[in-house]
Amino acid sequence: MNAMLHREDANLADRQWAAGAHVTALVLALLTSWTAGFAGMLAAGAVYLLKRDDAPFAAQHAREAFNFNLSMFLYACGICAVGFLLLGATVLTLGIGLIVTLPAGLMLLVAIAALAVMWLVCSIVAAVKAWNGEDYRYPLTLRLL
Repeated sequence: MNAMLHREDANLADRQWAAGAHVTALVLALLTSWTAGFAGMLAAGAVYLLKRDDAPFAAQHAREAFNFNLSMFLYACGICAVGFLLLGATVLTLGIGLIVTLPAGLMLLVAIAALAVMWLVCSIVAAVKAWNGEDYRYPLTLRLL
């Protein structure tokens, strides 16, 4: 099932579906805001369900795109939860906690920016690799599907 598929195993239509899974997931996630990457999961999941039986190369890429978008969604939710905790700590201490929460909040902004850049770059790289008929494994991905 996880056998490495290469250029000769994937025809043009399979490569288009595989690249489309990555691009569609990215576009839908960006249209709904990057923190709501749930739409990206839906797009990749739809390609996976459509192609899982007749196009193993496209299904493999769609599964990878689904797992990556799910991971990014969970990471974004975690970052937002930490942000709300920092805000709550600042409010509960009547602003005195700002000494601790301000640097932590700045680090959180850096984490959000890094996550967004990684999401964009990795999705584009994955789409290009799929179009070329090559395998691609996203970094920092929880493989649940």
